[in-house]
Amino acid sequence: MKKPKIKLLDTVALVKDMPEFGLVSGQVGTVVEVHNSSAFEIEFANLKGETIAEIPLAANDIMLLHYEKELANS
Repeated sequence: MKKPKIKLLDTVALVKDMPEFGLVSGQVGTVVEVHNSSAFEIEFANLKGETIAEIPLAANDIMLLHYEKELANS
């Protein structure tokens, strides 16, 4: 199955702990910049909307989240 393309403002989750940034696997973030098809700037925020971290990540460090099951297979 082809991996879906990650785009600007997509919602993603970390697939591994990143203690150096205070982040854990499963933490949700937003794509705020697309460097190329495999590198992204991701912003992680708390429930108040305050930025916890904004870091560059590779596509294999994140998982694209979907609200509709049909989108998960596109």
